[in-house]
Amino acid sequence: MITRHPAGSATGSAHFAFTDRWGGVSAAPYGELNLGGAVGDDPAAVGANRERAARGLGLDPASVVWMNQVHGRDVAVVDGPWGADAEVPAVDALVTTRRGLALAVLTADCTPVLLVEPVAGVVGAAHAGRPGLVAGVVPAVVEAMTALGARPSRITARTGPAVCGRCYEVPAEMRAEVAEAVPGTWAETSWGTPAVDVTGGVHAQLAALGVSDLHRSPVCTRESGDHFSYRRDRTTGRLAGYVWLD
Repeated sequence: MITRHPAGSATGSAHFAFTDRWGGVSAAPYGELNLGGAVGDDPAAVGANRERAARGLGLDPASVVWMNQVHGRDVAVVDGPWGADAEVPAVDALVTTRRGLALAVLTADCTPVLLVEPVAGVVGAAHAGRPGLVAGVVPAVVEAMTALGARPSRITARTGPAVCGRCYEVPAEMRAEVAEAVPGTWAETSWGTPAVDVTGGVHAQLAALGVSDLHRSPVCTRESGDHFSYRRDRTTGRLAGYVWLD
């Protein structure tokens, strides 16, 4: 199942979409709609799932750009899909000005960040786990969009299903280090231990950069049986967030 969030404007329609785990062909423990190609699932099943998801969004599967995510801050500016034999670069954010080209980000607890600036016609997607958040992937993707003519004040940003601060337990020292680097991340689990709110940090960084049109999914992946969660299950599939501009 895919949740879509269309947003019309005078300069075109922005599209945001997030998947859950249902509606695909993968077998357990990747059942059903696993979209991650590096988690041990059957590549044929992953390919079929990616095609199903794209078709369900009205997209040509060949017009979806994926990343080789490594928990860093590097951004790739793209104007088309990678070639069939091309090596997918190790980046954690993508930016494009090409309308109809969908950018995709994979997660299973990390925060998917989707951004659109419709006036300049610039789209961005970022994978923000704890390391990437601290490294600065969110400022990096906004900077890359700005270099292409976007204004932060005109950006709409959506973050998708991710592990919440009530469930992302970390050592106290790590919580302090992350909170010092990224305000808005200090949290406590529902059982009273130190935690980090990655999505809270993403929103704090975006707001500090001048992005005010912010939308946060209420879904915690660790709590939701409808979503993949690495922290809950370890061996599991990957969700995807998609963003594009008509």
